[in-house]
This record gives sequence, C-alpha cells and structure tokens, in this order.
Amino acid sequence: MQLDCPMPRLDFDRITLGHGSGGLLTNRLLDKVVFALLGNEALDRRHDGAVLEFDGPVAFTTDSFVISPVIFPGGNIGELAVNGTINDLAMCGAMPHSLSLGLILEEGLPIEELWEILLGIRAACDAAGVRIATGDTKVVERGKGDKVFINTTGLGTLHPRADIGPRRVEAGDRIILSGPIATHGIAIMSVREGLEFETSIESDTRPLHEPVRALLDAFGPDIHLLRDPTRGGVATVLNEVARDTRTGIRISQQALPIEPQVEGACEMLGLDPLYVANEGIFLAFAKKDIADEAVALLQQRDDTARATIIGEVVDEHPGQVVLRSRIGGTRVVNMLTGEQLPRIC
Repeated sequence: MQLDCPMPRLDFDRITLGHGSGGLLTNRLLDKVVFALLGNEALDRRHDGAVLEFDGPVAFTTDSFVISPVIFPGGNIGELAVNGTINDLAMCGAMPHSLSLGLILEEGLPIEELWEILLGIRAACDAAGVRIATGDTKVVERGKGDKVFINTTGLGTLHPRADIGPRRVEAGDRIILSGPIATHGIAIMSVREGLEFETSIESDTRPLHEPVRALLDAFGPDIHLLRDPTRGGVATVLNEVARDTRTGIRISQQALPIEPQVEGACEMLGLDPLYVANEGIFLAFAKKDIADEAVALLQQRDDTARATIIGEVVDEHPGQVVLRSRIGGTRVVNMLTGEQLPRIC
C-alpha cells in the first residue's frame, strides 16, 4: 500500500545535530515529521512509555534494522522494520498489537528520505492494523551511522490454539514453505551492484500474521513450528531446526519455489538461493496428516499462493539437512560460516 501524503513545508531540509538536542529543533522534527505521520491515541500522549491492555498471554520481540540501501525496490527500511517485527511475533503464533519505534538518524540525512521512510512505516502499520505506541529519536554525527538505523519492539497476543516450539518437531513432519525464496536478497543486491534485469525484482517484504492466523484457526497445535528465513535464508533456518531438535531434515530442490529471474540472478552472481535472505515467507513444520490441507488453505491466499511442501523431518542423519537435487543426487546443506550478503535487513 502506497500512501500519497505530501511532505509539509519545513525550514530545514537535512537532519542536523541540533535535531537530537532535545530542544526546539527536536520538537519541530517530531511535530512536523514524525507525529504528523505516525500519531495515534497512544503515541500522542508523548510519554516516555505506553500503557497497554492485553487479553491473554503476550508475545514479545525486539529487532534492529541496518539495511543498506535504506530505500530499495519494493520497500524501505521503515516498512521492513514494521513487517519484520510483526513476522517475529507471528512466528511465535501471536497476532501483533503494538510496536515501539527507535530512530537513530545520521547528521545530513535528507528530510525527504526520512519522510519516505516514515511513509513506509505508516503504510505497513495501516496494512497490518497495528500502531506505534511509543518511540525514541536520536541523532549521531556524520559518519557515525548510515543514514538511519531503526530499532523496533513488538507486543502481540498469543493465538489461543498456538503451541509452537522446537520441542514439538518430530519425524514425519512435513515442511511447508509459504512462497518463492531469495527475492528480497536479490532485490537488495541489484541496487548495490547496479544490476538490471528484463523484469524488475522487488523485495517480498510483507506481514505474515494473517496466513499464520489462518493456519492456527484451522489446524491449531498440528502446526508444530514456524520460522521466517531472513538472514541466512532457508538453509540456515533448516540447519538451526535440525541442530536444536536433533532430527534430520530432507528437502527436494525440485520442490523449492523460486522466480525465474531471481534464479537467473543467483546463477549470474554465484549465489545459492537457499542462503539468500527473505522478508515475506515462512516455514511451517506441520503434522503429516494435515500438511496437504494446510498447503491448500495457504494457496487460496494471494500472499501465500505459491505455498508448497519442500521436505520432511526424518530420523536419519540427525542434525543435518540433506537436499535431493533435480538430477537425483543428494548433498548435505551446511550452515554458512559467514554471510553471502551483509547488511540485508
């Protein structure tokens, strides 16, 4: 969702150290820019915190976003921060309630870029039905940051039918992937490297709580584990699960959904799409008996229309992930020692 909200006329066009002083310039920045876009009943109290009411158990998460570039095809760091935090809650089986927003701005940041980032935050909040309940803004000297860093904390109410955790993973579980892999990472790399493709590649950043809600409404505790494969991609998540549960994981390369232009870009850049970051898909470890129904349910939604079963949990080779290739061979999918694409989220 794109907001059409023109930036107000201001008597400054860049962030200065004075905007972090806590005085008049800080208040102008907050009043004319931040509160102008993000204001709501909780935030408008302008207190150091927020008092919130919940009905039932609460999930709690925090995350920091340092992506470069801060504006990229399909989104920006603000939209990414909101969606990423919502998704961390969703992977707990929780529906988002309220977020905090911490902005660390670098001296010299153009106000127009900050405005676009805040538009992304507001649009993502509106789309997901959440609010920024409290926050903080700091300014650092030129060269001490990279335009803007964002820290978010998210609170959400646990779905009443959620029983999610590594302890619940068992041999026979099917592994469901909700959509195509590697799109976000390749979108970022295309900007960094100035690459052009026949069709545009945009980040897949999106909130995932609604498809998770649909799964839990229908299948409840038969959904054993949920994870979003961001940094390190699908391969890293699968290795972490295999390690933590002491089970083996077997996946099929043929079953992995990937857009043709993304796969071509990975081949050109020498990247394995299994390790490339994602921001709008999740992995669900589901009981064997309901896995096909779960996939069919997800495929009815626009945001998870490409959902598919990519593998299963097995008793063999505990702690390892094994991939069956398109030509019938097998190989171990190890965890990377480093990172293919730094500063990806």
